[in-house]
Amino acid sequence: MSSSTPGASPPSASRRLPMHWLGVVPFAVFVLLFLIMPTMKIVLGAFQTPEGGFTLDNIAGLFTPSILGAYWISIKISVASALLGCAIGFAVAAAVVLGGLPGWIRSPLLTFSGVASNFAGVPLAFAFLATLGPAGMITIFLDTQLGINLRMLGFNILSFWGLTLTYLFFQIPLMILIITPALDGLKKEWKEAASILGATDAQYWRLVAFPILLPSLLGTFALLFANAFGAVATAYALTGSSLNIVPIVLFAQIRGDVLGNAYLGYAIAFGMIVITSIANAIYIWLRARSERWIK
Repeated sequence: MSSSTPGASPPSASRRLPMHWLGVVPFAVFVLLFLIMPTMKIVLGAFQTPEGGFTLDNIAGLFTPSILGAYWISIKISVASALLGCAIGFAVAAAVVLGGLPGWIRSPLLTFSGVASNFAGVPLAFAFLATLGPAGMITIFLDTQLGINLRMLGFNILSFWGLTLTYLFFQIPLMILIITPALDGLKKEWKEAASILGATDAQYWRLVAFPILLPSLLGTFALLFANAFGAVATAYALTGSSLNIVPIVLFAQIRGDVLGNAYLGYAIAFGMIVITSIANAIYIWLRARSERWIK
C-alpha cells in the first residue's frame, strides 16, 4: 500500500530541469567563456603584480600624462562621433518615419543599417583608406579633376576628424535602428490634440515630442559613446600609432615586447570597462524610462 498523497508529483519531477531552459545553455556558456571570465581576468590583473601579489601601482599608472591624454582624446572622439551620429541618424529616421518619404525606402534603410552598424574593424579601416586615404579614390579624383587637395585643406584620414568620420559609418546606422521605434511610438493623437489647442509644429516638437523622445536620445547618445570608446580594431587598423588613443596605448602594453607592461595594460582595459559600463548603464536606465513614456 502506497503512502504517497494522491495527486502529488513524483519526487524526480521537482528535480528535473525544464526543457525550455536548454535553449539558454549555449548562450550562458558563451557569455561565461568570452565575457565574464575575460572581464574578471582583466579586473584581477589590474590589481596584481607579476608575482601575483596585490598592488595599486597599475591603477596609479593610469594617471600619468600620456595615458590621461590618451583617455581624453578617446573621450573627445567618442563624444564627437556620438553627437554627429545622433544628429544625422535622427534626421534620417525622422525623414523616413515622419517626413512622408515613400514607404518602400524604410525596409532597405533598416536592412542596410543592421549590416552597417556591425561593419567595423580592419575591413572598415581599409574601405576608408581606399576612399579618403592619401592615395584614396576620392582624394585623387578631387585633386586631379577639381583641383581640391584635401591635405592642403587640413583633412587627414589618420587624424582626430578622420577617425571620427570613420566611426560615423557604424554610428549613424546604429542611431537609426534605435531611434526608429521611438519615433514610431509618437501617437498621431498627440499632434492632433496639440494642433486643436493652437500649437504650431515647432511648439509641438518643443513641448510634446522632444520631451518624450529625450530619454531615448540621451540613452542612444550614451550607447553610441560606449560603442565608439570600445572600438579597438578599427582605430588600430586605421591610425596605427599615429594617434594616441586608449586602444593604441593598450595594444602597446600587451603586445608582448620588452617595452610593454601587461599589468598596466590590464589597468588600461579596466578603465575602459568602467567608462563603457557607466555609459551602458545610463543607456539602459534612460531606455527603460522612454519605454514607459511610449507605452
